[in-house]
Amino acid sequence: MKHNFIITIFFLTTIAGCKKGYFDGVPKDLVSTDGIFKNKAETENWLASVYNTLVDPWANTGGSARYWAGYTEELEPASATVQASGLLNPVNAINLWTSQYQGIRMANIFMKNIENSETNLLKEPNGQELMVQYKGEARFLRAYYYWNLMKLYGPVILVGDDPGKYNDNYQLPRNSWQECIDYVLSEMDSAYAMVPDKFLAAGGTEDATQAGRINRLVIDAVKSQVLLFDASPLYNGNPDYADYKNKDGKQLMNASYDAGKWDKAVEAAKLAIDHAKANGKGIFKAPNNDPFTSFRELFLTGWSTEGIWTRAVTAYQAWENDAAPRAVNGTSFNATLAVPQEMVDKFRMSNGKAINEAGSNYNATGFTTTAKTGYYVAGTSNMYINREPRFYNTITFNGAVVPFVAKTGQTYVQFWPTGNSGNANGSETKFPRTGYLVRKNTNPARNLSNNSGNVVRPAMYIRLAELYLNYVEALNETKPGSQDILDFLNVIRTRGGIPALAPGLSQAEMRKQIQLERGIEMAYEGCRFFDLRRWKIANTPEGKQSGDFTGMNVLEGSSLTDPAFYVKTRTSTRVWDNKYYIYPIPQSELNKNFVMVQAPGY
Repeated sequence: MKHNFIITIFFLTTIAGCKKGYFDGVPKDLVSTDGIFKNKAETENWLASVYNTLVDPWANTGGSARYWAGYTEELEPASATVQASGLLNPVNAINLWTSQYQGIRMANIFMKNIENSETNLLKEPNGQELMVQYKGEARFLRAYYYWNLMKLYGPVILVGDDPGKYNDNYQLPRNSWQECIDYVLSEMDSAYAMVPDKFLAAGGTEDATQAGRINRLVIDAVKSQVLLFDASPLYNGNPDYADYKNKDGKQLMNASYDAGKWDKAVEAAKLAIDHAKANGKGIFKAPNNDPFTSFRELFLTGWSTEGIWTRAVTAYQAWENDAAPRAVNGTSFNATLAVPQEMVDKFRMSNGKAINEAGSNYNATGFTTTAKTGYYVAGTSNMYINREPRFYNTITFNGAVVPFVAKTGQTYVQFWPTGNSGNANGSETKFPRTGYLVRKNTNPARNLSNNSGNVVRPAMYIRLAELYLNYVEALNETKPGSQDILDFLNVIRTRGGIPALAPGLSQAEMRKQIQLERGIEMAYEGCRFFDLRRWKIANTPEGKQSGDFTGMNVLEGSSLTDPAFYVKTRTSTRVWDNKYYIYPIPQSELNKNFVMVQAPGY
């Protein structure tokens, strides 16, 4: 039963529940729910459909980590986003409102009907236990879908437990941010008592077939995220939202700062970390303890050590295809994951210093005469030499070794016009317009020609390193100078291959170090879009989201050592408006609900 159930969950996440003949093609809430929930298999299928609202992080779809990266300096999209163009409005903004509320409704229907006394689920030896567990999973997922909405839209509408009918009154105002936070946390606490701490196979070992199912560790980890956001500047006493009110005058955002929210975030993060360690989780390191290998293998095999909440079926192969320059063997590539220079420049030197920091030894001119096996060839620009190991696992640059199995005769990536991955003097469209591609979450053994060497692996919604970063960020706001800040932050730094930070930084200096560390460590994993917002730093040099963005001059140069290629060139000009900190609710929803107010500024 467990094997079939989990396959159903993750198969449905791939095909979006489009199986021909599924429930005879009738929408589930229009057939007799009494009939469905009398059947054990259909009951479990319904729970699979509740899971189905979860978005694959690596897929090129709305709400994925890849999608959000295109709305930040992590990626340079082929065409400007509506946000970058300054044209974001309620008509053209991404609509996650519909899908997440559909997931909420599916969960409500499930929880209302699973206790049908005639269901043959109860005929199972552990039927009552399963019923409670399934209901707990749905309860958490409902709260999580509200949380997804809140991160993007701010205060939302809490619709309660009743699924409702088509002719019910849906003229409902937004709940306040605090009401939403309190509800989400309360629901997660209730779910916590209903789900197992681990899913165990016969013999008491952890059951890998149940990967992705909601357990208590997942709930603790997500609560850490919720409380960290709630304590952050965007939501905690933000004066910009003093006039953000419902039509009846109800205040929607917290008007005064509450330092105690940081204390709650500290407690939640530490609880989740301790829980993870008790369940055998740890910060992954390769057997040879090499930082370069450790960070690469983290996404290939290390997920079983560091992953807190994983997803079994994921679009990592499509991600790899789009990260592939034309120098790779095979033809399944797009080279669309272009990286701006502004992201490249965030990565520090191997001595841990920023490239513009005194003593960094960064050199933007000249070329190395020495190759570094597995990294780059002789003749590579000095701007890519002696960078931190995560740089070489995250970015593909001119002179880098080919990220996958290479075409015959090719050993390194060439992004100049006539190079093996350039624009062929205007006749080729599959090249990165910035001269950089994403390399993170790619497998060097993969052959795109025949898919040999493929490493099948899940995606990580949350991993232990994120919890460490949650903890040190919150602790720096409550107890600056605490030894735990250095201890936990330095675990991430040293795994990444840079020296540990020494004591003595001010609270403000440590805050910048923590934010930079998070931007590097969690790049392309769906954090940056929301971190920039909750920190309110989109207009700062560290969080720059407007103005000119640059790359290499990919239309010039004729060799690896031609300086003409390495001239920083504007690739786009982006617009930022502070109203973008919270996204607008789709206009189609406002057209149906006349008492719901729009986000400020739209």
